[in-house]
Amino acid sequence: MRILYLDLDTTRPDHLGCYGYLRDTSPNIDKIAELGVRFNNYYCSDAPCLPSRTAMMSGRFGFHTGVIGHGGTCADYRLEHGNRRFISGQARTALPSFLKQQGFYTTYIGGFGERHSIFNYYAGFREIYDTGKGGAESAEDVTPTVLDWIERNASKENWYLHVNYWDPHTPFRAPEEFGNPFENEPIEDWYTQELIDEHKKLAGPHTIQDIGMYDGNSIDRWPRHVGQINNMEDMKRHVDGYDCGINYMDGHIGQLFEAFAKQGVPMEDLAIIISADHGENQGEMGIYAEHGSSDYATCRIPMIVKWPDCKAGHVDDGLHYNLDLAPTLASLLGADVPDWDGKTWWDGESYSNAIVEGTDCGHEFIVISQGAHVCQRGVRWDDWMYMRTFHDGYHPFYKDEMLYNLKDDPHELNEISEDNPEIVKQGASFLAEWTAKMKATNPDGYGDEDPMDIVLKEHPEHAMPHHLEGYLPRLEATGRADGAAELRKTNGFRVKEMPK
Repeated sequence: MRILYLDLDTTRPDHLGCYGYLRDTSPNIDKIAELGVRFNNYYCSDAPCLPSRTAMMSGRFGFHTGVIGHGGTCADYRLEHGNRRFISGQARTALPSFLKQQGFYTTYIGGFGERHSIFNYYAGFREIYDTGKGGAESAEDVTPTVLDWIERNASKENWYLHVNYWDPHTPFRAPEEFGNPFENEPIEDWYTQELIDEHKKLAGPHTIQDIGMYDGNSIDRWPRHVGQINNMEDMKRHVDGYDCGINYMDGHIGQLFEAFAKQGVPMEDLAIIISADHGENQGEMGIYAEHGSSDYATCRIPMIVKWPDCKAGHVDDGLHYNLDLAPTLASLLGADVPDWDGKTWWDGESYSNAIVEGTDCGHEFIVISQGAHVCQRGVRWDDWMYMRTFHDGYHPFYKDEMLYNLKDDPHELNEISEDNPEIVKQGASFLAEWTAKMKATNPDGYGDEDPMDIVLKEHPEHAMPHHLEGYLPRLEATGRADGAAELRKTNGFRVKEMPK
């Protein structure tokens, strides 16, 4: 059996044609969706990049691995303490390690481990090809290595090839010579000048005047990067830049499919999994070009699975985590779920029945976390998105508790917690239930420790006090003195302690 995993950084599902986008951004990805199963409500458990991929590869929540941020203590995998043997738990239970034990030759091509110095991410790969730019890669930096590997290995049996593309990640990096295939196409109609004018009042990293996080500078090296958005022309340039990244990447994915066919490996002989580490706020909650919260736009990701004898063309609406992939593959392969020191290691639940039979399945609710830009947890269920903020990452428009109705407001423009106290209470109850379960199942040696408490003490990596000190003068110079005053008052904190 041959498995290709396409790991597409920062890809929103609703900017792919197969998810109903108005632009033809992804014809090659869309073909796989026609042949496989498309998941509508698939989420990274922990955002952004480093926590998300750690959860996916480990099959465990960031609460249990300890990896919920981009720096400090909680950017490193927890020690196994006295349970550590001659080999670590990851030697058996990390997704590539597990697949290797099932007889797969495991290969990774990309630059992720180097970007975050997260070398446990590589546990179980037989071959690793570092594409050399630590996440600054564009597709032309990655594809030649993949094509070479395909030429040498595609016709062999029992391999797992994990390919990491970066092109939708800001700053938008599609080469200038690619042009703009969307130059004469409209953007979605929820973008208006009225929305721009309203968002220009907001203070906070990655708001519409500060797309560079704490500044609005353009970048000569990346001409598609719009440092700030003042009008609809700027907005179109911004959206076009993101969509060009997806479309450019999709073209390179097409090259891979052509190379497999050239090596005599037809599409029906490939199991193909297409997903992302996280999505991207592109105006949701007033945030642009960033994956810095625990909301719908940041944490919802595409998942497309084409598997032998799958329910082709099926669309699943159940709630699933990216960390559910490991037990799902175990089920599809007829393998036992691994344990370590007598305990089940993975936190996820299989959704293999959705792939093979088209059966409805999924969680009653899911909890999604963010500890790199803010300290925040969200709960997704039914039509609702509830969020609890513990450190606001210097966004003064955040409340302690926020609520959105995604059926009526998929772009999270209208916060409605005050009008729906019972729904807020339900979201808080789900979060408390999940937190208690996480503490009760913490690894040995960690008691009821919550890694979010650690981040609160250390500050999120992208919201350190020195960031705020340098940012306040910019707010005052750009007509946002009220926002600066609010940030001086809260200094990032809305809740001093995590609930017990």
